[in-house]
Amino acid sequence: CSNDSEEDMFGDFDSFSGNDSLLAQVDDIEHKYLQGNSMDIKVAGDIILGTLQSGIHQKKQDTSSTSEDKVVLKADKEDAFQMNENDPVDSNQEPTESVLDDLPSSQLLYFEKIDELSSGSRISPVSERRNKCIDSSSDKIRSPSPFCPDDRHRNRPIDFCSDLKKCDLFKTESLKDHLKSAMTGNAKAQTLQVSKTKQLKEAVLSEEICVARKTIESSSVDIGPFYGLPSKVKDLFRQFRGIETLYEWQHDCLMLESLQQRNNLIYSLPTSGGKTLVAEIIILQELLCRQKDVLMILPYVAIVQEKVWILGLSSFGIELGFLVEEYAGSKGRFPPIKRRIKKSLYIATIEKGHALVNSLIETERINDLGLVVVDELHMLGEGIRGATLEITLAKILYTSKNTQIIGMSATLSNVGDLQKFLQAEYYTNNFRPVELKEYIKIRDTIYAVDSKTENGFTFSRLLNFKYSSNLEKADPDHIIALVTEVIPKYSCLIFCPTKKNCENVASMVCKYLKKEFRAHREKEKQDLIKNLKNIGNGSVCPVLMQTIPFGIAYHHSGLTNDERKSIEEAYSTGVLCLLTCTATLAAGVNLPARRVILRAPYVANDFLKKNQYKQMIGRAGRAGLDSAGESILIVQEKDKHLVQDLVNSPLENCYSNLLLELTKGMQSLLLSLVGLKIAVTLEEVDNFMCSTLLGVQQQLLSKEKSLSEVIKDGLENLIEKGLVKGRISEKDHNSKCVLTITPLGKATYKGSIDLAYCNLLYRELKKGLEGLVLESNLHLLYLATPYDMTSNCSPDWMIYLRQFNQLSAAEQKVADIVGVPESFITKKASGQAIRKNVDSAVVNRLYLSFVLYTLLKETNIWSVSEKFHMSRGYVQNLLNSAASFTSCVLHFCEELEEFWVYKALLAELTKQLTYCVKTELIPLMEVAGVLEARAKQLYNAGYKTLAHLANANPETLVKMIEHLSLRQAKQIVSSARV
Repeated sequence: CSNDSEEDMFGDFDSFSGNDSLLAQVDDIEHKYLQGNSMDIKVAGDIILGTLQSGIHQKKQDTSSTSEDKVVLKADKEDAFQMNENDPVDSNQEPTESVLDDLPSSQLLYFEKIDELSSGSRISPVSERRNKCIDSSSDKIRSPSPFCPDDRHRNRPIDFCSDLKKCDLFKTESLKDHLKSAMTGNAKAQTLQVSKTKQLKEAVLSEEICVARKTIESSSVDIGPFYGLPSKVKDLFRQFRGIETLYEWQHDCLMLESLQQRNNLIYSLPTSGGKTLVAEIIILQELLCRQKDVLMILPYVAIVQEKVWILGLSSFGIELGFLVEEYAGSKGRFPPIKRRIKKSLYIATIEKGHALVNSLIETERINDLGLVVVDELHMLGEGIRGATLEITLAKILYTSKNTQIIGMSATLSNVGDLQKFLQAEYYTNNFRPVELKEYIKIRDTIYAVDSKTENGFTFSRLLNFKYSSNLEKADPDHIIALVTEVIPKYSCLIFCPTKKNCENVASMVCKYLKKEFRAHREKEKQDLIKNLKNIGNGSVCPVLMQTIPFGIAYHHSGLTNDERKSIEEAYSTGVLCLLTCTATLAAGVNLPARRVILRAPYVANDFLKKNQYKQMIGRAGRAGLDSAGESILIVQEKDKHLVQDLVNSPLENCYSNLLLELTKGMQSLLLSLVGLKIAVTLEEVDNFMCSTLLGVQQQLLSKEKSLSEVIKDGLENLIEKGLVKGRISEKDHNSKCVLTITPLGKATYKGSIDLAYCNLLYRELKKGLEGLVLESNLHLLYLATPYDMTSNCSPDWMIYLRQFNQLSAAEQKVADIVGVPESFITKKASGQAIRKNVDSAVVNRLYLSFVLYTLLKETNIWSVSEKFHMSRGYVQNLLNSAASFTSCVLHFCEELEEFWVYKALLAELTKQLTYCVKTELIPLMEVAGVLEARAKQLYNAGYKTLAHLANANPETLVKMIEHLSLRQAKQIVSSARV
């Protein structure tokens, strides 16, 4: 900017000349107070700063022309310039950090110069702050958040007094000249070009959030534009979910007095009733209005990933200024990063949620967690995962009185016990957006389920489909007749008892469908097959090759992650109209259908439970697409009475599993209670246990042992294993004897290691230190292979021998070190008798480590599954479990100084197992929602780093990457930027 243009640099108001300019006023004030005492100088500083602020604000008022701009000015004035004179000054706070957050670099240089003059050679806090800003933001000072966390300190006027007292600045150089120089520098500096419309929207959003926050804190009846949230939230639900209005029950639930008072709440509605939307609105209230972190616990990894990306919570975070962090599999940081401004939504599986809560308690940050939302609360009654969920919730209830808990489920029975455990109120409603009609089929007759009749069924209709004798033999259950009534126009799910049955039914149906079915969306189906070929490096399952042209596919755990995701996407968009699936889909991702068929009332060999039945039939009926949903249960004559009991019986009760899963339940809980110092005496442990679901259901314990005796036995077992130190005896039962955790005990609970294996893991890691073979990662992979997968492994001995012979001499030494000699493998392969006993668990574990070793070398699940005669789904599950367990072993080693050597090795191995791709693809795989096939596409298109993706244009991505929608492209770019 040349000198000629300086006069017009600040428009009509603040030119460098003229008696009425801001600098002229500064000049007058400076001269007026320059000769005064120190108090006058302080007053001068205050007045000058006040003049600057009022001048800037007046400038904004003069240039505004619309009523909307006045909202911006109001937000600017109240949020950016207003200071509470009574605010206490935090003496521990860095004096310049908050104040200088948003100043331009030229002003930072000016304040730094004053500071240097006043303090000689010392480095000023201003300079230090500026260096931090430059380092972290590539020479750009961080912009303020568009929201309104407490900004009172950040924008407090700077006290010039102390510096002005120490120097003779006013005598040597005019303040006017400094301001003139600073303002010129600001004018020259390049700033981001932000449209006035965007500024207006951000200011309105900031204002609304502030209002909503004040409203919620004051528990006012007037809850603001959208349940205490800014109107932008409503726009985002419309944009990302297509939701225009809430159901009446959702409004009633959000207006409950218990929620206004922040009491814990359990609510239950049928599947597809809209439970999740209520939870998400409560989550946003906590994040934006109360400025607290939130934990959302979901049952499965696939659902966590769906919630983070497919359902767009990450997009909400980007738009509204909070972070969405995935805690599933090997992903998640413990403890999470403590952030100064932005709040975090942690979306976690049950196991990762527990580890996260442990880390927050240990670092005394549990009160940062304002809300915990649990989906599928009935999981409390399901095995080890139920025990882990119970432990997590009990710890939150015991350690934080400020954390609200919201639980939801479609299948709850003994709600009274759950209410008592969670200290919660209960809301229920039978609303369903689409009517569900339940039927059963016996032979060729369909009956409607009717609880009012004596036997529970009423005649509905006869099937109208002509069967040839051959077709009758192939399809005795008339599945083809049932599916052709709805497909291809509508969608259909068939739940089958086993994975093999899924594939057989899919093959059978497509064999007898008319050729016209192939013509329906033919191109998209060919694209799907092409995509599956890319995923399998040229290989596609023969069954899928046969069924997909007819719009049919199977869905079970035998698919790889990429295959499953592609099939789910094709079904959601209508390319596939029929899925044959196992019961896991009912509890997994949301894939509704017009008609749901239950192939038989069994899951594997077990008769169907009412909860499972309700979850399966709950998939029938798609809100906004169908007027009604239908479920048809195919029943054999021999099962008729069992099915009558099933459809008319109440839901199963939810019982504590702490005792059923001893090492992962009760003993694991006791260990972490002592380790986290939640309870360190027997009396404290007793008190804690009374607040668990087990404590609520004590009457269900066997009469042989009381809860206190069970606790005492558990603690003695921990002492025996060397995980806890202390003394427990009959006479000490009510004593204050303090229990302490040992280093091994601490490593065990922090690594989430099953207590059944912790001593074995320690011994094997210790032995590894004596001679860890580092020629390859085989030895390390053996140590990181999950113990709990060995029992389901049946080695093929010829393959075992072949893989062993392909190893180098050093790698073969690993087998000897772990206790599997070559002679044992050779004799097994040749069928000879074995005299020497070899631990079968070690043998199986080494075999699985061979699978993982081959997988990391070839990075192709298809080829490895064929090589080891395993299903690709099993290999995928092994890989996922190994990645998760390796992460646990890493945390275990971090707590034991003697295992320092493993830390770097395991950190790298965790990453390799998590992504199982070539090294160059790993950065792209770290973008949430990007799997291997997509990463290859991106890499081949030239997007090779996170920076490439972060700077990509989503519309360009769509053009360059096959089968990529604009929404997916936007999510990928957003994730890379985060």
